[in-house]
Amino acid sequence: MDLYAVAVPWLRIKLHASNRDADLVADALTTFGALSVSIESAADAPRFQSARESVPLWDQNRVTGLFCERTNVADVITAVCSTLGVAALDYESDCLDDADWEQAGRMHFRPQKLAANLWITPSWCDPPDPTAINVVLDPGLAFGTGSHPTTQLCLGWLAAQSLAGLAVIDYGCGSGILAIAALKLGAMRAIGVDVDPQALTVSRENAARNGVADRYRACLPEELPAHETAPVIVANILSEPLIALAPELIARLAPRGWLALSGVLAEQAE
Repeated sequence: MDLYAVAVPWLRIKLHASNRDADLVADALTTFGALSVSIESAADAPRFQSARESVPLWDQNRVTGLFCERTNVADVITAVCSTLGVAALDYESDCLDDADWEQAGRMHFRPQKLAANLWITPSWCDPPDPTAINVVLDPGLAFGTGSHPTTQLCLGWLAAQSLAGLAVIDYGCGSGILAIAALKLGAMRAIGVDVDPQALTVSRENAARNGVADRYRACLPEELPAHETAPVIVANILSEPLIALAPELIARLAPRGWLALSGVLAEQAE
């Protein structure tokens, strides 16, 4: 399903955050239901960097989350304040119709270089480097556009591996960005697993757009065959689901395989 074909209005929430808090705010918005999150300089400078570099944040950042229109703004702000341990936040909100969101999406999402040979490129942009591996991905109704630091870490890690001939399982696949990138980087086949049926639909469409649908399968966790294992498993989700999934991930990992986990906030690290 094309995001821009969905005939519903959208709620946009913009919050101002310090350098220290910007990623925490972005994570909180995602946790509390944001369909898409972007981080920009308050002066509108685009985020544009290699995944091998530290993620640049500015002294003052604008973190923008896109939600379904029925979302209660006060509830979201209260939840983010609780996450940060503050009493109040500077924010603004407005509604976008489909045409407005399309334009906003084109402003926020630009080609991103994730490694020397890997780019994430929206469908409305020409690839900056046609000779590189370009994953075509638009913002949509499932998490994963390549703009979030944890996604960038996973993509950079995948680009540094030799995936030729290997199978990959992506737990919490969202948009399918990690599995699709793995396939375009040489993996033989990939399975995207998610509890959200909408994410499975979006990931299949993204796989087709990138010409890898014949090697990609998306399924709910309970639909994954009991015998299915892979030498490469990636899971870019939050710490609590990672802990809960630990036995399942270990059971699915082939002997001498690679397990790449991301999504753990700094304050959750032990």
